[in-house]
Amino acid sequence: MIYHLFQSLREYDIPGQGLMEYLSFRAIFASITSMLVAVFAGKRIIRWLQKKQIGEDIRDLGLEGQLQKKGTPTMGGIIIILSILCGVLLFADLTSIYIILLLITTVWLGALGFTDDYIKVFRHNKEGLSEKAKLIAQIMLGLAIGLTVCFNGDIVVREKAGESDAKTAVQTTAAETTGTEKAQDVVKSTKTTIPFVKNHEFDYKWLSPFKGAWGWYCKWAIYVVMIVIVITACSNGTNLTDGMDGLSTGTSAIAGVVLGIFAWLSGNIINSDYLNIMYIPGTGEIAVFMAAFVGALIGFLWYNSFPAQVFMGDTGSLAIGGIIGVCAILIRKELLLPVLCGVFFVESLSVLMQRFYFKYTKKRYGEGRRIFKMAPLHHHFQKEGIPALVTAPKRALPEAKIVVRFWIIGIILAVLTIALLKIR
Repeated sequence: MIYHLFQSLREYDIPGQGLMEYLSFRAIFASITSMLVAVFAGKRIIRWLQKKQIGEDIRDLGLEGQLQKKGTPTMGGIIIILSILCGVLLFADLTSIYIILLLITTVWLGALGFTDDYIKVFRHNKEGLSEKAKLIAQIMLGLAIGLTVCFNGDIVVREKAGESDAKTAVQTTAAETTGTEKAQDVVKSTKTTIPFVKNHEFDYKWLSPFKGAWGWYCKWAIYVVMIVIVITACSNGTNLTDGMDGLSTGTSAIAGVVLGIFAWLSGNIINSDYLNIMYIPGTGEIAVFMAAFVGALIGFLWYNSFPAQVFMGDTGSLAIGGIIGVCAILIRKELLLPVLCGVFFVESLSVLMQRFYFKYTKKRYGEGRRIFKMAPLHHHFQKEGIPALVTAPKRALPEAKIVVRFWIIGIILAVLTIALLKIR
């Protein structure tokens, strides 16, 4: 709103007005605003949650320090969502299709998670929403995002000039010098970024078994299916990781920083050409959103760090996972997520492996066996005892040590993700 206010007053010579034209300035202030809202409003929200006795119902799973968390306020994701919205609504360009899609994602998945938490807390149903209901809601969002990416004329990428086309190459160079793009340079495309190849690009049309008109429809259908898978996987992966104080919050903030950097670079024609990455007009605004996202998470971590004063619940975990997934899709970096969000990926994989192996061994031997002491993976290190297949210390590790080590792994993966852009 502040951004649009200054835009409407451009004819007046207001001191400092030009600063709002800079993405870096708006991103910094969006981050600071979200952080302050999370810290100061978060304290009052936590008190309200405590007053309403909206506490976590803890089951005894034999984990160290687990029962001490009983009664800790949950649904703290409200703090994260509120903080993000404040920073974005004040400093982002609300007419940008990218900002609109990210806001829809935040509200949609936040409402889905809130509904799940509400059923658990107020209706005393530990199961909450059924997995089928959650999956349907996530797929609906994925389809909406996917169809918008396919048909919205503002979501385009710039094709690189071919080496044999001298005229196009000259036009491209001129556009890079002036910082603008020609209308014929930007097109609707199913291309995305992939490491280890010369041009860092992968086109989903290569997966299409058809050519011609059928091939055109097929490639967009494949792209939409991929978008649905990415959003659903990210949302659920973050939800599974949210099992320790500050674990999901910290790792999500690390991923958010990298995605914000990618968004800023991809939206700048000169920087994207210098780094030989895909240029996507308008994605610079996503950097403002991700700055608010990271600021909100850091502010929430003030209360969510060990020992946690509040849990984000599904209200927060589903939303932040969806935001990461949608952001990666919009800046065409979704194929880098298994590396960037390696912690979420491994956590989800550990649950799938545990379930499959338990059912397989129960069917074959009459008794279910486990790969890990407990899934998701972070609980494997928190539980005492020796597992069937995966080795780990007999003694449980302190929760704070596990969380910090996962953060370190997240930072290493973040640096590796950025480095992958220079590996061909």
